[in-house]
Amino acid sequence: MTDTKKASDLFIECLEEEGVEYIFGVPGEENLDFLESLSYSKTIQLVLTRHEQGAGFMAATYGRHTGKTGVCLATLGPGATNFVTAAAYAQLGGMPMLMITGQKPIKKSKQGRFQILDVVDMMGPITKYAHQLAAGDNIPSRVREAFRLSEEEKPGATHLEFPEDIAEEHTSAQPLKSSVARRPSAEHKAVRLAVEALEKAKAPILIIGAGANRKMTGRMLRQLIEKTGIPFVSTQMGKGVVDERHPLFLGCAALSAGDFCHRAIEDADCIVNVGHDVIEKPPFFMQQGGATVIHVSMNTAEVDPVYFPQIEVIGDIANAIWQIKEDIVPQGKWDFAKMLDYRKAEEAHTAPLADDTRFPIFPPHLVQEIREAMPEDGIICLDNGVYKIWFARNYTAYLPNTVLLDNALATMGAGLPSAMMSAMLYPDRKVMAICGDGGFMMNSQEMETAVRLGLNMTVLILRDDAYGMIRWKQANMGFKDFGLTYGNPDFVQYAESYGAKGHRVESSEHLKELLAHCRDTPGVHLIDCPVDYTENDQILNHDIKELSAKL
Repeated sequence: MTDTKKASDLFIECLEEEGVEYIFGVPGEENLDFLESLSYSKTIQLVLTRHEQGAGFMAATYGRHTGKTGVCLATLGPGATNFVTAAAYAQLGGMPMLMITGQKPIKKSKQGRFQILDVVDMMGPITKYAHQLAAGDNIPSRVREAFRLSEEEKPGATHLEFPEDIAEEHTSAQPLKSSVARRPSAEHKAVRLAVEALEKAKAPILIIGAGANRKMTGRMLRQLIEKTGIPFVSTQMGKGVVDERHPLFLGCAALSAGDFCHRAIEDADCIVNVGHDVIEKPPFFMQQGGATVIHVSMNTAEVDPVYFPQIEVIGDIANAIWQIKEDIVPQGKWDFAKMLDYRKAEEAHTAPLADDTRFPIFPPHLVQEIREAMPEDGIICLDNGVYKIWFARNYTAYLPNTVLLDNALATMGAGLPSAMMSAMLYPDRKVMAICGDGGFMMNSQEMETAVRLGLNMTVLILRDDAYGMIRWKQANMGFKDFGLTYGNPDFVQYAESYGAKGHRVESSEHLKELLAHCRDTPGVHLIDCPVDYTENDQILNHDIKELSAKL
């Protein structure tokens, strides 16, 4: 007779086989068999959070950093609905994640419809795979499929519902070994077309997008740039793929249009768009008869009115860039002088702003101070707000995944959990969450989790007592200032009530001291930093566009 085991034990064995290190979540009574089985695991650690959304953001960030599937757990009903934002965050942002939710018994139940939603149907549109486990014997294949799909390009969210009565079933099934799949290489004829277009061009340019943020791709791009001298622009989620200290870096497309880097792109007659993801705001708008666009990606281009590339190089991006680099011959007729002039003009515009030591703190100065305080491999994790544009434009990213920002779902509330995950994964690196007061308060309860886990990290709160991004847009549209201001707790006392260390910025010089102190002192630190957003509209919507248009 074949030995049997409880289905929840088998589920944990399958997760162990996949190499899972952490499960983040808030268990409920429908998860108790799973929780009991998890308690015996020697390799998987449960990280109990204070809200399912925080757990989901942490799991997604684990996937973002490692390329492996992050796993999170919630109960049925309200627990599962609290995962929805995190599911969309992972799905749009290309982060591999598996959500496991409980459910009432499906064979017979005496509780009517209490707490019951069709969670699988709800998750369907915002995941790559959503499935109810209806038999213990099916667990190995369903878990393997969830992991395979979550990690396959484009990575994203998957979901498994684990009903109470299935969890306590007995089964003789065994975990499946994880498979290794090689990505297909780009077809050499497509590469040849791309190289011919580049060699014919007078002023080619590279644009590095979210899909290029893979370990080997940055290396290959650096080699292509070094060989050819072709300058590059990054999107917000492509920051750091190639070191932005490089003399051929032309800026980050943080604004929608009219920035200095957009002018450089407009001057190009051939654009190599590497790892383009339509989920980001387009870094440029194609026009009929305009520049030739080469789309380099694992997936064919999604065509829309402003994006219809003429050449597509489809396959493993790193390999495609290597093939282009091997084939291409740098051309004497290439002329990048005007593009590089745009970059010089941007730097000249930024320098005096960054040196402005007014108080409350001026955003360009804040960016400069944080860049100076953070070591080369330090990680900043941005929540969402108008400061994200300042950091995307002005914060020089040295390495991949050292500037975690979300330009896909662009949700508030993810900054703190993503920094917590970064600090867990990389305990020897300096980590800072940068949040607006609005975004911080959406998941501020996870401060308790950070303290309980003994993390070393800094949470910088940019306080303007308002939903500043929307207020900026409101002003730009000529509307009166209405409906977007609020009060805040005393953030220093709030941090200390959780057992963290609280600090309040009193001048720009004090900011510098606090950043160094928090960086070098163990524990969880919170810095309350008042910011002056009064010039956001003038600088971002008017000055930059007018200055760049004159060049």
